[in-house]
Amino acid sequence: MIDDKSLDISATKIEQLRQLFPEAVSEGKVDFQRLRHVLGDDEVVFHREHYELNWAGKSEARAEIQKQTSATLIPDSEGIDAEDCGNIFIEGENLEVLHVLQRSYFGKVKMIYIDPPYNTGNDSFVYPDDYTERQSEYKKRTGITDENGLLNKQDLWKKNVKESGHFHSVWLSMMYPRLYLARNLLREDGVIFISIDDNEQANLRQLMDEIFGADNFVGCIVWKNVTDNNPTNISTEHEYLLVFAKNKERLDSVWKSNLSDSKEKLNDIWKELSAKHTKLDELQAEYSLWFKQNKTFLGKLDRYKYIDFDGVYTGSQSVHNPGREGYRYDIIHPTSGKPCKQPLMGYRFPQETMKRLLHEQKILFGDDENKIIELKVYAAEFKDKLSSLIDLDGRIGAYDLRDLFHEAVKVFNNPKPVNFLESIFSYILNSEDTIFDFFAGSGTTAHATLTLNEQDGGNRQFICVQMPEVLDEKSEAYKAGYRNIADICKARISKVINKLQAERDSNPENTAQQPLGFKSFKIAPSNFKQWRDDTDVTNLLEQLDLHRFSEQDDSNNENRLIELLLKSGRPLTAKVETHLIDGQTLYNVESGEVLMFFDIYNPAVKAYILNLKPKKVVCLDRVFHNNDEALSNFKLNLKDSGIELQII
Repeated sequence: MIDDKSLDISATKIEQLRQLFPEAVSEGKVDFQRLRHVLGDDEVVFHREHYELNWAGKSEARAEIQKQTSATLIPDSEGIDAEDCGNIFIEGENLEVLHVLQRSYFGKVKMIYIDPPYNTGNDSFVYPDDYTERQSEYKKRTGITDENGLLNKQDLWKKNVKESGHFHSVWLSMMYPRLYLARNLLREDGVIFISIDDNEQANLRQLMDEIFGADNFVGCIVWKNVTDNNPTNISTEHEYLLVFAKNKERLDSVWKSNLSDSKEKLNDIWKELSAKHTKLDELQAEYSLWFKQNKTFLGKLDRYKYIDFDGVYTGSQSVHNPGREGYRYDIIHPTSGKPCKQPLMGYRFPQETMKRLLHEQKILFGDDENKIIELKVYAAEFKDKLSSLIDLDGRIGAYDLRDLFHEAVKVFNNPKPVNFLESIFSYILNSEDTIFDFFAGSGTTAHATLTLNEQDGGNRQFICVQMPEVLDEKSEAYKAGYRNIADICKARISKVINKLQAERDSNPENTAQQPLGFKSFKIAPSNFKQWRDDTDVTNLLEQLDLHRFSEQDDSNNENRLIELLLKSGRPLTAKVETHLIDGQTLYNVESGEVLMFFDIYNPAVKAYILNLKPKKVVCLDRVFHNNDEALSNFKLNLKDSGIELQII
């Protein structure tokens, strides 16, 4: 059965409770007296004071979690097609999107990174979070709706000023349901990183303790970004990254086992090959072959694709100066004889130190002088812990955008640097993992994921969500042709992909494997009609007539397919093969897991289905054109073949 609403969070939690304490759940209800008996009265606290974070509106924020939506996603033509591409961009309000994704991505995301509003007093964000009102209800209250009868979300973008009596409460109410739903999407070994500053860092820590559990706190990373945004007596040159695990025990065990096994394997192969070869080129050739065959096994150490007689190594951009202007001097490329391209902020080492590193052959050159040199970092030196301090100039993020857009305009304020996220992603994400960012902003998460894959041959996928917050007509971005932040994000992803493709085309030796593309979607009302429970008797016949057919009149097959995939718990990247049978389009999902069709039923369609023998068939009621005999025969034929049928 395909539910037309998003996942029922309350029912899901009760089911999880039933699996732990079956005696405490009866007929879908929790018997709290039995639960107290199972746990022991001393372990349960009722109506007594206890430590917790509280704020005005917390009950309403909790209620947002339980709400269901009938909304769906529809394709947006602004993506870039690529076969087997798992990258996704979604334009829409992120709370509604989080509800929509609950079924399809529950427990499937390895890492979440978000850069939410810092609540500085100048931020705008959505509040309250009621997006389910229909036209008749909402018009009575405000008289403003969109063409679909849904609440006009743009009217809810408000500046949360510090003079407000509920300044912190509003921000917490905005974050609480989003973080709660986001946790559901994490794998058991998943982890979430949240950028924040001093305005809400203390409150966010307590909020995360409540949602994720204080025992799952991994750490707080201080980012020294040398950007002073605080006009007080103390120059503020840092921000924070709060890190929580879905299940810290699983996170620790996965990290340690992967690293120890991989490091041991790399050390063994280095000893074996270095003892076997006396020539560097022969050593490198055999290691290159071994690396391609064993890359998947290496996990987080799959960046270590080079070898010499000192060990297995990778390239690090730690020659870059992370702060203000560094050292400037020329380093001559050994093949072209030309000076190598310098880092944006210069080198971090003085020239004498660089000469020593060159003499010790610790510098890694690109194919020509156009690639910035890197420092050799050996696998034996790899640390299995992230540092609690990151020292990187935050201003670099603006240059990342400027290099892409080639415009003398600022299209986005204070974007995170790509290098900042790459350094974290490379440590957390294995080559096939998924990262989710529901405050995508300018798209740095997507940018970092794509470039990291290109560097180490991985195939990590991103899911980025951004609301189309309208830009000020006086802003430089608006004058450059962008109308909202989602436009900037999509444009950035496209520009990164085009840049990487151009680099591949100019370098035949490039071995990167990731599909260069992304699928783009927008949040939208359901393609199927929703029964109104509040209809009075006088309108009942009208509603019955309206629901003669289940689908909306303006829906199309592709949109229906995507909605049914989501609401049946399948991801947006599910493999779908399209077949044209006697003029009718059939959709074969995941090699026969489900077969869907929405056009006219005929004997050729039935013959094809019985031959394919999918596990389940989903179709619309109207495909039979009120031919009850054809419908009955179809049901019997499928039942005899062991095929489940669902008619919508």
